[in-house]
Amino acid sequence: MRLSSKLIVLPVLLSSVLLLAGCGAGSSSTGSNSVAVPTNVLTGLPGINGPLLFVKIDDTRPAHPQIGLDSADVIYIEQVEGGLTRLAAVFSNKLPALIGPIRSARISDIDLMANYGRVGMAYSGAQTLFLPVLRAANIEDIGADTEPASIYSRDATRSAPTNMVLNPKALLNKSITKENRQIVTAKSVGWKFGDLPVGGVPIKSVEIKWPAAKYKAVWSKAAGQWNMYYNGTLDVAANGKQLGSPTFVIQEVSITPSIYHDHNGSFTPFSNTIGSGTGYLLRDGQEIPVFWNRASATEPTTWTLKDGSPAYFHTGQVWIALTDQTPKFVYPASGTPSPSASK
Repeated sequence: MRLSSKLIVLPVLLSSVLLLAGCGAGSSSTGSNSVAVPTNVLTGLPGINGPLLFVKIDDTRPAHPQIGLDSADVIYIEQVEGGLTRLAAVFSNKLPALIGPIRSARISDIDLMANYGRVGMAYSGAQTLFLPVLRAANIEDIGADTEPASIYSRDATRSAPTNMVLNPKALLNKSITKENRQIVTAKSVGWKFGDLPVGGVPIKSVEIKWPAAKYKAVWSKAAGQWNMYYNGTLDVAANGKQLGSPTFVIQEVSITPSIYHDHNGSFTPFSNTIGSGTGYLLRDGQEIPVFWNRASATEPTTWTLKDGSPAYFHTGQVWIALTDQTPKFVYPASGTPSPSASK
């Protein structure tokens, strides 16, 4: 059976993935006789561009500390029912031993996943009316109801519904090598890496609120990243690692009720990531007003400055907060002026 070379349908051997990644885009070399070093296109760091795994992770207080987030290439913060948040984590370079707690999919995920291509989607389930819509999307459904308990298991130290954990290596090994599922490997989804753009303003921190949750990112020059706080508490992974990133993006989107709702009748919000809008790129201790544009679900999202030039991200893990609320910046000397003044 002949399949596209962009799809992983053979056993995932690290040596072969490194070789393939090193022979094309996303690789670098120091000379004509040197060995090419592959670069992960999502982080800009040395690494492989492996099969894309899109994982839904609970983001309520009982779900913390979360498992495996420090290994993700990209992390999205989404609004869900009741004004709470849920995370969508994208893995392609490094797979941790476990990821979790795994939770259900939402309507906003379809457009997010379309930006990457045919990803493998790991999740615990979905609302009855929404599930057929999700499965009709361009994804490989490798959710909990399609896989054995040896892959999606329960953590005895946690309580339901925040106790489901995923073995991602076993999941991809089964899906790719035994079932020939078509899961695309990582490719650029629009952002570019480069030097700090001009026009930024130094800040100490930023706070973003949703109706029932809030995040705070505090710049750490020593760590070279924005250290994350969740609902006022330092956000630390289950392995004790401080969660944070050199690049934190605030993407201002419209959030409206969808036709779907939970068993309590609370409607699922839909975050619209197609079209255009404004936002902020946070890197190197600065906030930089940016514009985002995405013509269709299958098109990449471009990030530009006021003059239309690229808004370069810093290399490393990328966090993207989808919000319709105005962020609150704390500036070094002048308190907290309105962020709209910098746009």
